[in-house]
Amino acid sequence: MADFEVDVDPAEAGFDAARLSRIDAHCDRYVEDGRLPGWLAVVSRHGRIVHVGRGGCRDVEGSLPVETDTLWRIFSMTKPITSVAAMMLAEEGLLELDDPISRWLPEFASPRVYVKGSALAPSTEPATEPIRVWHLLTHTAGLTYGFHHGHPVDAIYRAAGFEWGTPPGLDLASCCERWASLPLLFQPGTEWNYSIATDVLGRLVEVVSGLPLDEFFATRIFTPLGMTDTGFLASSPARLAAMYVRDPASGRAVRNDAFGRLGTVTPDCLSGGGGLVSSAPDYWRFTEMLLRGGELDGVRLLSPRTVTLMASNHLPGHVDLEQFGRPLFAEMPFDGHGFGLGFSVLEDPVKARTLSSAGEFAWGGAASTAFWVDPDEDLTVGFYTQLLPSSTYRLRPQLRQLVYQALVA
Repeated sequence: MADFEVDVDPAEAGFDAARLSRIDAHCDRYVEDGRLPGWLAVVSRHGRIVHVGRGGCRDVEGSLPVETDTLWRIFSMTKPITSVAAMMLAEEGLLELDDPISRWLPEFASPRVYVKGSALAPSTEPATEPIRVWHLLTHTAGLTYGFHHGHPVDAIYRAAGFEWGTPPGLDLASCCERWASLPLLFQPGTEWNYSIATDVLGRLVEVVSGLPLDEFFATRIFTPLGMTDTGFLASSPARLAAMYVRDPASGRAVRNDAFGRLGTVTPDCLSGGGGLVSSAPDYWRFTEMLLRGGELDGVRLLSPRTVTLMASNHLPGHVDLEQFGRPLFAEMPFDGHGFGLGFSVLEDPVKARTLSSAGEFAWGGAASTAFWVDPDEDLTVGFYTQLLPSSTYRLRPQLRQLVYQALVA
């Protein structure tokens, strides 16, 4: 999108331009000392783009700079899109949040829950509560990820071939059948654990809608919103950023082409939890749709009441993730943050030690991408890079500090 650039004087939108420039100086320091290959940040208020900063390379080895139309693997920033898809079906009366998912995915009819024992000899018991649609949206289903390395059930996932991806040759339906055969980490609804729940939700979207997930996304979300560069395959491989990881010896970002294949080949499993490639302009349109209560440029995907429900804390008793969630990454928000239907939700800025507003909803991706929507300030922010994992640096809280210190009116 060639016209994706600042379209309002920052002062008119309540920002100090000199203070906004601190975002660029800060991120460029990460590039200069080799910690990041490249980056792009966009700040928008009142529907107008206030700041677009970028630096470094999308491909260091090829000396290809980051451009505004660079494509990024957004990993778990796919989850809010899948959550929107599910809520669109709910608005059509095709599913309800309290529905057991076994209504459409019979393999989940009789889940077993881990009680004790090792990964090789676990003791389990029947689930006392069915896994419901609500549990998938809130990560309270008892599912997990193999890469957590924190529990015997995580190890069971890894032994079944599920760690940072899915076994070759398995489509989404087959993956769900495998996941359903593995024990749950806890009884549904009793705890929060980041998991493959949104992948299962993607399969639910397929069965309920009768469309493959990529087709549903394209016809119901991306095309209507004008998101021309978002999909499971890069729309232009030449614009796709390379993937990097931190070298423990030097501290510098080094290329990792194993993960870099994502977005370049058709995936066997259409991952609604982490499979999409997108661009800053495209994802900006998605976040602006959410900020506007489900509508953008005359295209309405959701009602304002549905978006409000999604952006509310659904954890029992309005507790935060520190109280209800299992430890994840040091950089992930827990204190003062609850969880809604597809996003984290900020309830207490003081407890979270952030300048953000109560009611902000957000999420990020494994390669250090991130976004947030602040309805109170009529603000959206997106950040893009390709460095695994997202816990390598505290980029997200640093960016929040830099954005809000520049907001002066």
